[in-house]
Amino acid sequence: MNAWRTDTPFDAPGATRDWEHAAIAILAQEAARSADTHLLKLDLPGFPGIAFYFKDEAAHPTGSLKHRLARSLYLYALCNGRLRAGQRVVDASSGSTAISEAWFARLLGLSFVAVMPAGTAPQKIREVQALGATCDLVDDPADVTVRAAEHAVSGACHLDQFGLAERATDWRGNNNIAESILSQLSAESAPVPTWIVCGAGTGGTSATIGRYLRYRRLATRLCVADPAGCAFAQGWRSGSRDVCASVSTRIEGIGRARVEPGFLFEVADTVVEVPDAASVAAVWCLESLLGRRYGGSSGTNFAACLQLAAAMRARGESGSIVSLLCDRGERYAETLFDQNWLAVQALDLRPWLATLNRCIASGCWQAPVGVNP
Repeated sequence: MNAWRTDTPFDAPGATRDWEHAAIAILAQEAARSADTHLLKLDLPGFPGIAFYFKDEAAHPTGSLKHRLARSLYLYALCNGRLRAGQRVVDASSGSTAISEAWFARLLGLSFVAVMPAGTAPQKIREVQALGATCDLVDDPADVTVRAAEHAVSGACHLDQFGLAERATDWRGNNNIAESILSQLSAESAPVPTWIVCGAGTGGTSATIGRYLRYRRLATRLCVADPAGCAFAQGWRSGSRDVCASVSTRIEGIGRARVEPGFLFEVADTVVEVPDAASVAAVWCLESLLGRRYGGSSGTNFAACLQLAAAMRARGESGSIVSLLCDRGERYAETLFDQNWLAVQALDLRPWLATLNRCIASGCWQAPVGVNP
C-alpha cells in the first residue's frame, strides 16, 4: 500500500483545490482593486536640503500597513495547502494585523480568532469584533503566540505572522512596500533616499526593505526604530537571538519581548532606540504637522528620522529620509491621545515635545536630561 495515496483519484479535480483557486482569485481581485498608498512629503525648517517622506499605510482599507501582510499570509497559507474551505483561522496580534486578517477572513467566508494582549487598545478590539471575528485576550503579551498555536492544535489554520512574515512577502518585487516607495520617489530631487526607517514587530517589513535595497544595489541604508530596551535592538547590538527585552513597551505593534523568527539583524544598518514617551510625543507632533493622527509606532519612526537627519545635518549632508505611517491614530483615542491614560502610564510628554519641536525648528537633536523614559 502506498502511504501517500488518498481516496481522490489522480485524474479527478478535488473540491479543495477548486476552493483554493477561487480564494486566490478573490485575493488577486482585491489587490487589483486596491490603490497604492500616498507618499507624503514634509519640509522641516531645521533641515534645509533634507526631505522627509512618509508612506501613509493607514490609508489601506483595513487602516494599517498590515493589510499588505495579511493578504500575503493568506496567499502563503493557500499556496502551501494549509488553508481549507470552512477552516477556522487564527493568529497572534497586538491588533492591527488582527483587524486586517479578520477583514480578509470575512472576504473569504472564513471564521477568524485573534489572540491579543488584554491591554490592546479597546478600539482595535472593537474593530476586530465588528468584522465578525472572535478576540481571545491573553493577560501576558508574551503568551499570545503560544495561545495561537493551541488553537492550531485544535484544527485552526495558524497564519503565524511572527513566524512567517519575512518569507510570506515577495521581497523581490510584486509591489512590495520597498518597491512602491522607490517608484514613488523616482521623480523627486533625491530619488534614492539616504535612509529608510521602519519598526520591527514581526520583522517582515524590515526584512523586505533591507533585502530589496540590496537586490536593487542601492546605497540606501535601513534603520530599524525600536522602543528602548526591546528585543530587536538588544539582539542587533549583541548579535544574539537569545536575548529578551529589558523593559516592556506601551507602543503597540512593535517592540517585541523576544527575538522573533523574522528578525533579520543582518539587513539593518543601524538601530535607534526610542523611549515610549518620545514615541508618543512624536505622534502628537505628527498630528500638528500632517493634520491627522497616527499610531505609536509612527511616532517611534519619526523620532528616529529626526535623529538621523540631525546627524546628516551636522555632517553637512543633503538627501532624503523615508519612513512609514503605520496605522490610524483613531484606534488610540483611549490610550496615546488620552490624558488620563498617559497619567496612569506615567508618561510625561512635555520634555520630549520640547525636544522634538526644537529639533524640527533648529535641526539639532538633544534628548532631555534626567527624564524617565
